[in-house]
Amino acid sequence: MEEDIVQALAALRAGGLILYPTDTVWGIGCDATNEAAVEKIYELKRSDDKHSMIVLAGHIDRIARYVGRVPEVAWQLLELADKPLTLILPGAAGVAPNLIPEQGTLGVRVPDHEFCRQLLRRFGKPIVSTSANISGRPTPAKGGEIAKEIIAGVDYIVASPASVGKMTGRPSSIIALGPGGEVKIVRE
Repeated sequence: MEEDIVQALAALRAGGLILYPTDTVWGIGCDATNEAAVEKIYELKRSDDKHSMIVLAGHIDRIARYVGRVPEVAWQLLELADKPLTLILPGAAGVAPNLIPEQGTLGVRVPDHEFCRQLLRRFGKPIVSTSANISGRPTPAKGGEIAKEIIAGVDYIVASPASVGKMTGRPSSIIALGPGGEVKIVRE
């Protein structure tokens, strides 16, 4: 796992893209504060929807760094979640402008995955997490399902079995929270 972390960190710090495992599915990632790197992901995925990617935070306490104010209900949802949960929160801040949609929201998740936790801790910044597929195509649940174009378009692929670890093979649940704590289930 150490070699994967070192190589992934080098790619992220250089503004590159990584193909990496999360607690849910395989993801394409980059430094979420680097606008040029974020643009590379949009191009690789051939995505017209330029504001649908989420970021991973290394710890629950770091979420407040990337949004203006975290509604109280967000902490309760994260504490009670029994499966991977992405929260869409108002007041995005501290990330590349091209990650922020017109509504000013940001999707954030704290992964329950050892490789991701170590990578995020050592990187010290949020990392983009978007499914490792061409836009409009199915989300790959296993490494062997990832399109050749995606594999060829990244700068580093995390591959050691120790790094890959356990993944659910399904995208996270998504709940959007309004500034007043309004709750909307986007994906169960």
